[in-house]
Amino acid sequence: MASNEPIHPHRYPDRAPRELLRRRLAKPEVTVGSWMQLGQAAIAEIMAAAGYDWIVVDLEHSVISLREAEEMIRIIRMSGVDPLVRLSHNDPVQIKRVMDAGAEGLIVPMVKTAAEIAAAVDAVRYPPHGTRGVGLARAQGYGTRFEEYRAWVAHDSVVIAQIEHIEGVRNLDAILRTPGVAGFIVGPYDLSGSLGVPGEFNHPDMLAALAEIRRVAALHPQIAAGYHVVPPNPALVGQRIDEGYRFIAYSTDMIFIGETCRSGIQAVRADGPDARYRRRSQTS
Repeated sequence: MASNEPIHPHRYPDRAPRELLRRRLAKPEVTVGSWMQLGQAAIAEIMAAAGYDWIVVDLEHSVISLREAEEMIRIIRMSGVDPLVRLSHNDPVQIKRVMDAGAEGLIVPMVKTAAEIAAAVDAVRYPPHGTRGVGLARAQGYGTRFEEYRAWVAHDSVVIAQIEHIEGVRNLDAILRTPGVAGFIVGPYDLSGSLGVPGEFNHPDMLAALAEIRRVAALHPQIAAGYHVVPPNPALVGQRIDEGYRFIAYSTDMIFIGETCRSGIQAVRADGPDARYRRRSQTS
């Protein structure tokens, strides 16, 4: 790694150096990650080996415990992928704990105002840049890399605002102007719910909200505009990239498993397995 590049406290000496996620998000570059709602270490390992840029451990819509999250963060990190955590809520204690566990950064749910996301940024950073309490845990190399971590967290930790309420859309410009915000990601289900049309993504009010998001995002090219594409359909990812989004969450572990199971057994049933077996018996 070049001498002018920061030392990442989470990088392992046997891993090839790569650019920090925070730096990538500031560039006109697309990153694609995925979402984990099942607290299984093996699934984390499988997904981390699939080729994603980052993987989110979801603490909001799951029963994943903090202990399970730490193990998933470790597995994802050691696989060479950046682990992010979607908080259950914007809580400074939870922020401190998941960052101490080694998360690359956070996705803060249901951000409606600039003050809310500013509070999350403050909770990630140490004084004098923030308000986070200082402790030594996995993120700080169990006490061996605190200075490197302190420098990294002040400049290169990742804080993403999740825009999933119409109030957040109305305040998006101020949210994206908040120092320390690396990007935002649209949560389509809750956003449609806040408009009174949950799951109706083609409703005129939903389309108008998304148009406003794209308009404001274009004013902040240094902030990564993101969208959670929930169906496991690559064509939908391409559609969102064409619309200007470049921080793309592609589906979830739960949906990947469910879709594969259903499509597989449907294909098997459609082939007529009983008739196929009887034909085999008649010709043998």
